[in-house]
Amino acid sequence: MNFMETVRGSLLEGFYPAGWDMDRIDRCCSHPPDSIGERQSFWHEQFLPAACDDVAELDVRMGHEIAMQIRACKSEGRKAAFIFPVGPMGMYKWAVYFLKEWQVDCSHVYGFNMDEWSDEAGRTLPSDNPGSFQFAMEQSFYGPLGAYTIPEEQRHFATAETLPTYAEKIAALKAEGAKLITIFGIGRMMHIAFWEPHFAAEYNSEADWRTATHRLGAQLHPLTIEQNAITSFKSRTTLVSCRANTIGPGLFLQSDYIIGGCDGALGRGMQWQGLSLWTTLRYGPDRWLPSTYMPTLPGRLFYLRELAGPLGPELN
Repeated sequence: MNFMETVRGSLLEGFYPAGWDMDRIDRCCSHPPDSIGERQSFWHEQFLPAACDDVAELDVRMGHEIAMQIRACKSEGRKAAFIFPVGPMGMYKWAVYFLKEWQVDCSHVYGFNMDEWSDEAGRTLPSDNPGSFQFAMEQSFYGPLGAYTIPEEQRHFATAETLPTYAEKIAALKAEGAKLITIFGIGRMMHIAFWEPHFAAEYNSEADWRTATHRLGAQLHPLTIEQNAITSFKSRTTLVSCRANTIGPGLFLQSDYIIGGCDGALGRGMQWQGLSLWTTLRYGPDRWLPSTYMPTLPGRLFYLRELAGPLGPELN
């Protein structure tokens, strides 16, 4: 007995996005752990998943990768446009460490935060609210960089006023030769940023879906809200907004390089991200599962080795 055999008539019937093939998702998760890195036909030839033994290693390696991209663009005399997440976060302190050790000035970097909590109209939290993504970025990355930091006028946050300008600004930077680098995590619902899977129902084709650059006041899936209650709000669901402003595939699929991180282990053998990781790597590109497009881009996806499983019963 399993989900597929018992969902009919249950409270979860119709809860997951209409385009999800649960049998196919389950098959993605059924492989032995040591096969997770086996190259798939839809992966970009320069896409590489990279296993890490613990969160400390993942944070260092992601931070190093971010710093390397910034330094490389500096050496090439090239601007760097970064789409930044708030989650994962541990890599930022290491990016700061390496950039300051190498004395790399970030005046050539342009930052675009990929999302932000909002209300239905796209109004966001004040920037000094501890729950806001802008506050998190200022505290973890922009501030600690000190004299090497990204100029304030080159930092962009996903407010109702600024998010709609991202596409034009990024296009202008790319026209000048800038490299677009997206840093990301993978949501429980296989979202990238807060671009949720159920949005797919609103587009007539994949081509239309791929052109969407952003959304204000986006409706979040209940499991996205619960994921964030666990990871960012100490389990307190009542503090989590049910909506957010977010970039869309029309921006993150333009990336020249990606740096991903999956650190969703909870301790005592518990985790929330194994299914999302395996599905991302094995399902193949499908607009009902946005993260499945990321392996089609060049870059690295760092993940905790324990997320590879085996994804089977273990009562905690």
